[in-house]
Order: sequence, then structure tokens, then C-alpha cells
Amino acid sequence: MPAETFEFQVEARQLLQMMIHSIYSNKDVFLRELVSNASDALDKLRLESLRDNDLRADVSDLHIDIEIDKEQRTLTVRDNGIGMSHDEVVQLIGTIANSGTAKFLRELKGAKDAAASEELIGQFGVGFYASFMVADEVTLLTRRAGETSGTRWESNGEGTYTVDEVDDAPQGTAVTLRLKPADTEDQLFDYTSGWKIREIVKRYSDFITWPIRMAAEDNGAADEGEEGEKTPAGPETINSMKALWARSKDEVTEAEYSELYKHISHDWTDPLETVRMQAEGTFEYQALLFVPSHASPDLFTQGHKRGVQLYVKRVFVMDDCEALMPEYLRFVKGVVDAQDLSLNVSREILQQDRQIQLMHRRLVKKVLSTVKDMMSANPERYATLWKEFGRVLKEGLLSDYENRDALLGISSFASTHDEERQTTLQEYVGRMKEGQQHIFFMTGESRSAIETSPHMEAFAAKGFEVLLLTDPVDEVWVQSVPEFDGKQLQSIAKGEVDLDTDEEKKEVEAEREKQQQDFAALLGWMTKELAESVKEVRLSSRLTVSPACIVSDTHDVTPALENMYRAMGQDVPQIKRILELNPTHPLVAALREAHGEERAEAGLAEAAELLHGMAILADGGELSDPARFVKLMAGRLERTL
Repeated sequence: MPAETFEFQVEARQLLQMMIHSIYSNKDVFLRELVSNASDALDKLRLESLRDNDLRADVSDLHIDIEIDKEQRTLTVRDNGIGMSHDEVVQLIGTIANSGTAKFLRELKGAKDAAASEELIGQFGVGFYASFMVADEVTLLTRRAGETSGTRWESNGEGTYTVDEVDDAPQGTAVTLRLKPADTEDQLFDYTSGWKIREIVKRYSDFITWPIRMAAEDNGAADEGEEGEKTPAGPETINSMKALWARSKDEVTEAEYSELYKHISHDWTDPLETVRMQAEGTFEYQALLFVPSHASPDLFTQGHKRGVQLYVKRVFVMDDCEALMPEYLRFVKGVVDAQDLSLNVSREILQQDRQIQLMHRRLVKKVLSTVKDMMSANPERYATLWKEFGRVLKEGLLSDYENRDALLGISSFASTHDEERQTTLQEYVGRMKEGQQHIFFMTGESRSAIETSPHMEAFAAKGFEVLLLTDPVDEVWVQSVPEFDGKQLQSIAKGEVDLDTDEEKKEVEAEREKQQQDFAALLGWMTKELAESVKEVRLSSRLTVSPACIVSDTHDVTPALENMYRAMGQDVPQIKRILELNPTHPLVAALREAHGEERAEAGLAEAAELLHGMAILADGGELSDPARFVKLMAGRLERTL
């Protein structure tokens, strides 16, 4: 079949151009990316051969070859792993299946200097595309295990690539780079140099469990043939293949841990924290886990892969083993090596395995205790972790009842106590006023929206600290976490608020009773007039400046949560709110006076409706009939001019 020509996906083409004209200084990582892909292909083939006895594939000597041709200036990375079919080549190489790509490209264009651009490239990771940093042309030859024909892919990265069928392709994948000329000023080294390739492999890929082979260096010691001609020395393995998790902590450097993390996660930045764990006894396993220094672009997308790699006696068994890590720790990467599991274990079996469940519990507790230690030992590192993964960790408050107290202990929240620094619940409790029984909080879209909310007025006036919860998940978890350290969590936008001390209550008791009597008729009339929209109209003890506010009943879901349920397609019945009036506000006092004088009913009804609409808008809500509200407001303004 003749070669087919395809155009790169727009995002792929943009990313390729960035690689071709890359300002990324550490171009050596292209080899790490290719070796890492080759290692993954070998893992997949060995796993597939265990699952499929009919797979026609040679798994007797799985390895990676690196070949150099100095004359042609080419470098080839070859594996005899799972390989790719024609469709997989087009799908995986011609497009970038990463939902964060567009966002990454926008951020990269907005980066103000080379250092910022380099950091962004490092965070995103570009895998196979990194080859174009060092090569003018890339050729990929592959044949999927079990298939008879292979596929060749070629491109110079300029916008198109060709794909054609090859009859005699070996099993696996070979990537051949036609290298650019060396340019030391641009950190572009001579990658046809054997010592340079060995140095890169040793630095980045020494721990890979498959042998990486390369022709021995010609140092004059090659064997002589029958007629005295020298024959090239055989290939040598250039990586140690030592599993870092099986070595003692003293034998491994932080740099080696970082490279293992980068291999596992395909991240280009160092991990924020390394977590080691070893369990001995009836069930032995070793774990080496990593907390990334930044959230991946797809962390909150549905297709995000989670879980850690599972090995059995240093043999790779499963990638993204979900049974070992809960959903809310999906950002944790790493390796768990068990001694007593079957090599041919399935995901379904793992979900039910008692030993796996025990490992799951211990790993979770170890990660959470590590974060707890980080809070006191390294507050800056903890602040980074919470900024990147706090939203995810709070999901555990909904799903992990066993570790809820531990999660609450490591959580931080914005607060009215400090505009810059977040606070823990323990710190909040330590600052509570004498006699205060509740931890006050309010949910909202932003800090500024909450701080300017009418609900905050009395709390600000009396100096009560309020937690400001602005993440969407906050709307949900506060419904299921009743208390912390014996103190109940209370939304300041729900139920009735009582902030007065016993002495203050005595001082204002008579005044409150008089207000209740004076406003009783107005409250009854407004409750009836607004019956379709509100559950009750009552006087407020939380307002000091605003005329009115909307309040949810103690056990009602919030309007924001109601909207979230509807957005997910759930049928939520309309929940009527409570309208609270500020009896000291001139507008409310005038409304009471007008009602007492029995002025025109229509005008009063319009005023009540406008007051209710203003309260909804002040709360960040949406009016059921914005056009009517504007019409009423315009009419009122017209009559005042």
C-alpha cells in the first residue's frame, strides 16, 4: 500500500513547533522519554502474554536496544514489546489525548520569560514529542504482538506525517532519530557519542527493570576473527536494573528517587515528597510513593488514571492499581511490591482480596501521617501540597469515614482571621471566643463574595472568625461532617443566629420583644404575599447594614448545592428559603410604616417583591423573573425623580 499522509492535530502541531524551536535547556530528557515508553511496552507485552495464552509473541528475551550510527548521525531506541497497530499509531502519535493540552498551550504563550516557559514544559511533559528537540526527522517502525504486518511512521514535525504498511517489521517498536548537528551553546550535545548515551541512561533510567543494551565501546579490545579481522564486541547491558524500593534508604540518593518518580509519572519536575514503607510478617510488601509538586492538568477529568504500580516479587503486574489508593489520593504515584500475590491477578480479584485491603488501609494512613508531619516540619512544602491537592483531599471527607479525623486534621481553610494565611481547624478552635460553641463557616464562589455577603455583618461586627469555603466540594462535605474536636460546624447562612452573650441578651430582650410586636403584622402579610417564593419572613439578628437577606433552613441544602445537583441531571424539588428583615434599616422601617397606614396594596406588594429580589441578588442567587424585577425597579426609580 502507498504511504498515507496525515496532518497533525492543531494542538499537536503547536506543541511540535515548540519542541523544534525549544528553549528547554535539558534536552537530554528526550532519551529518558523514549526509554520509558519502551519499558512500558515491555511491561504490557509480558502482562498480555500472561492473560492471553494464544498470543503469538516471543517473550523469551525482552529488552531495549540503543543503536548509534555516527556516519548517518542517527540514534535508534528499539524494544521487542507490545508494539502498535496501524490505527494505534495514527491515534497515539498524530494526536495528543490530553485534556489539559489547550490550557497548557495558552499558559505557555502567556509565559513572560524563558524560565517560566521551561517550567511549564517540564510540568506538562511531552513524551514522544521530545524527540524533535534533538532530531530533524523521526521514523517509527512498529508491529503489534500477534499481528503479521507492521507500520512505519515518519515526520519532520512541520505539520504532516506519513504512515505506510511494512511486511517484514520485527515485533515491538523502533524509534530512529536523524539528529541535528551538535550545538553546545544551545545545550544540544552530540548524541552519537556512546559515553553521552551511557551517562544519560545511568542518570535517568538505571532502575528500569528491563535490560538496556548497547554495543560495547571500541577500546581496541574487540575479538579477532580467523583471518585476523576484528569483530565488533557484543552488546552490553548499561543499566543496573536494581529496584530502588528494594534497597535501603542509605543506598539511594534523592536524585535517584526523583528519576524513578519521573519515569513512573512522566513528569519532568521533582516530587514534593517521597514516602517509603516496608511491611514484614505474615504479609510482606515494600512501597515507594511520591507526592507530586504540582497537579496534573487532567486531575479533575473523568478519564484521569489513578493508583500506583503493582509489582509481585519485582515483576511488574499492573499499572494504575486502583485497589491500593482511594479516589481522593489519585495524585499519589509510586510502586508497591508484594511478595505473596499471584502474578496473574486481575483488578476484580484485587478489589476483594483481604491482603490488598489491608495494604490499602496502611498505605492511606502512611500518606496522611506524612502530610501531618509535613505541616510542622516543613510548612512551606505543606502549603504547596494543599494549594495543589487540597480540593482532592477534601473529597475524602465524603468517602473515607475511617480517616475523616485525620483528613480534618491536615486540612486548611481561608478565614477572616488572616487574609493571606490559611488556618487549620485546630488553630480555629484555639482562637474561639469564650462561650463560643460552634465553628462558623460560609460557602461561596470567592472570598470577596463571602466577605461582602449580608450574612457576614453581625459576625464581623462582633469579631467572630468565619471559615471561607470556596471550593465546589466544600458545599458537599460540610453536609456530612457534623463536628470537629467536640465543636459543631455551623453555616452562618443557615438557621437562626445567636451571637449575644447572656448579659447582652438581657439588655436587648425587651427591645427584641417590642420589635417582634411592632413588625408582626408586616411579617405576616409579607409571608402571605411572597408565599410562592419563601417559606417564612422573619426579623434578623445577623444583619447590621443590609435591609434583608435570604437564609436556608437548618437542614436544607444550599442554593449552590441545589444547582450542582440539577447540573448533574438530578431532579431536585424547589426549596423555599427564609427572608430575614433588618428591623433597624430605614427601608424596612418605612415599609412597616406604610403597611400600618394601609397605603395602596399594589405599591406595597411591589416593594416587598423588590426587597426579596434584592436579597436574592445580594446572596449571589438568580432571579426567577429578571425582566419583571427590572421593570419594577425602573418604575420605582421613575417615580422618585
